[in-house]
Amino acid sequence: MKRMLLAVLAVACLTVVAPPMALAQGVRWGVGAGLLMPMGELGDFDKMGFTGGIGGTYRMPGGIGIRADVSYGTMSEKTGVVDHSTKIMGGMASVVYSLGGAAGARPYLMGGVGMYNIKVEGGGGSVDQSKIAFAVGAGVSFPMGTGGSRLFAETRYTSVSTSGGSTTFLPIIVGISFGQ
Repeated sequence: MKRMLLAVLAVACLTVVAPPMALAQGVRWGVGAGLLMPMGELGDFDKMGFTGGIGGTYRMPGGIGIRADVSYGTMSEKTGVVDHSTKIMGGMASVVYSLGGAAGARPYLMGGVGMYNIKVEGGGGSVDQSKIAFAVGAGVSFPMGTGGSRLFAETRYTSVSTSGGSTTFLPIIVGISFGQ
């Protein structure tokens, strides 16, 4: 758990406390929220929940960017399953490839690796695991007015390597990004 907190803190520092020089070189900041869909075995026990997060993307020439983000999500049990709640918190470092230009709709692809903590509480106890995660996804952003703000919608299939297998989920996020 201490490693997980340190990893989340490190990613949060990268996304919140960036030097002014990095801002001038093309960092976009974003905040978003949406639905958290359990997949695979997790989907047998939990129903759809909610998630939110913040992040920053350092954009380089050629449509490539490096992104760091942190997120938190929660889900509850399906009917007929022991009462419990599932909380997922983590950080991800990703490579983002933009498929479009600066004007209009800008679709993008992303893939990354990170660290997630999954905590299931209920039935008089709790199970808590912090493990490595992998994710691949896609999104699209749209300009908002004449400034640099953009509305985005994205999703990424995320797999956390938990004990005895993997925990998979699909966040569907809508948010706003701003910056260079």
